Amino acid sequence: MQVEEELAKLLPKKDMVLTIGVFDGVHLGHKYLISQLMEHARQEELLGGVVTFRQHPQEVLSPRTKLPFLTDLGQRTNLLKNEGVDAIITLSFTGEVAQLSASQFVSLLKRYLRMRGLLIGPDFALGRDREGKPDVLRRLGQDMNFSVTVIPHIIINGEIVSSTAIRKALADGDMKRVLNLIGRPFSLHGRVITGTGRGLGLGFPTANLNIGPKQALPAEGVYATQAYIDDKAYQSMTNIGKRPTFGGNQRTVEVHILDYGNELYGRRLKIDIIKRLRGERQFDSIEELKKQIAEDVKQGRAILNPG
Repeated sequence: MQVEEELAKLLPKKDMVLTIGVFDGVHLGHKYLISQLMEHARQEELLGGVVTFRQHPQEVLSPRTKLPFLTDLGQRTNLLKNEGVDAIITLSFTGEVAQLSASQFVSLLKRYLRMRGLLIGPDFALGRDREGKPDVLRRLGQDMNFSVTVIPHIIINGEIVSSTAIRKALADGDMKRVLNLIGRPFSLHGRVITGTGRGLGLGFPTANLNIGPKQALPAEGVYATQAYIDDKAYQSMTNIGKRPTFGGNQRTVEVHILDYGNELYGRRLKIDIIKRLRGERQFDSIEELKKQIAEDVKQGRAILNPG
């Protein structure tokens, strides 16, 4: 079994307290759960570990469902490391894993990860047919000698913090709500690829980012953003959409970095998306488009320089 082979490569030096999940976005709810995990681990003199998956379980359980991710595996792993956990255990979620009962899965965690405690959210479930809900896990814990602690949801402005809520806020282009739920600006990461060169012709050169088709994106429109090149921050404007003025039909992410004239082709960029200025629309002429872009830049500078 692949998951058993992956677990067998891990040799923890001490017993562990674990939490399990996809942790897409590593939002404020995830951070609170992990902070409780590490506090529990220190009190019990155990290691604190996060078990996460390379694939979202929905990709296996419901392959026709298109569930865009907030953070890819690399970004997610880096964000989890920043939370100070002792170990990040990344497993492949396969059809074989989906068929494991709750008892079988936690038995693997006991055997290979020396699990002594499990911290979960109120809606957590694992195992075939989601049978391993909190009450079931507590009974298994009594039989198999591990504790189960349920950590309550974090609620902000009357809304439960969740990856689903963040995807909805992104779809609405509500970046303030996204910031409140994640606790940091929403970011896109990508390599600069060759574009059409239209931005340069308009007097506003853009860097086209190679964004994967599964990446969650904000609503189409123009955004004030912060671009990072080799960890140095630059003010920028970003258009997300299909460029209807030019008859486009494929969604692109184009970044115009203010006051920057160096070549970016092939470089990796990180973009923090701060605020949506307007939706994408079709213009009657190139001149009208250029006038609007100039106005967008002016408005963006005001947002990015609030003082």
